[in-house]
Amino acid sequence: MAIAPGRHVLGPDNASLGIKTYREGVAAKAGHDLIIEVAAWEATVDVGGEAADATVELTADPRSLQIRQGLRGVKPLTDGDRESIRKTIDDKILGGQPISFRSRSVRDAGGRLAVEGDLTMAGTTRPVTAEVDVADDGHVTGTIPVAQTGWGIKPYRGFMGALKVRDEVEVVIDARLPAA
Repeated sequence: MAIAPGRHVLGPDNASLGIKTYREGVAAKAGHDLIIEVAAWEATVDVGGEAADATVELTADPRSLQIRQGLRGVKPLTDGDRESIRKTIDDKILGGQPISFRSRSVRDAGGRLAVEGDLTMAGTTRPVTAEVDVADDGHVTGTIPVAQTGWGIKPYRGFMGALKVRDEVEVVIDARLPAA
């Protein structure tokens, strides 16, 4: 592992955590694929001498989600659109309930790290495996697919079901940890 041993704390000041959503349905052109930033979160990465000695814990405030971009829509997102989407996510999707992740194991997966643990979202905890790339300089990146329905979340539907958010969203992490 290319990360220096010790406790490393990550958050919006030194890393990024985001969500990408994708639209589908007959009215998909009316909507946007979204890039959402998590503005309030903290992760602690404790690294021992081996990958198996590492632990990861993360907490995120779902009320801190910021709609950064709306891609491939018919018209650009307005500030009002962004606020409406944020409110819908808060009220109808996540319900303002905390999001957390706690690892159970970390293992080398052939040049990547496989981090297995429990993700809590919308009041439901389920196991998840996240694979992340770790460069020699400590740069950590990963895109983790998450099916909303696995946590009891009903993906958003609009225009009487003609516009839908795809069940699978992507959680994107980009961080730089001290290299070993």
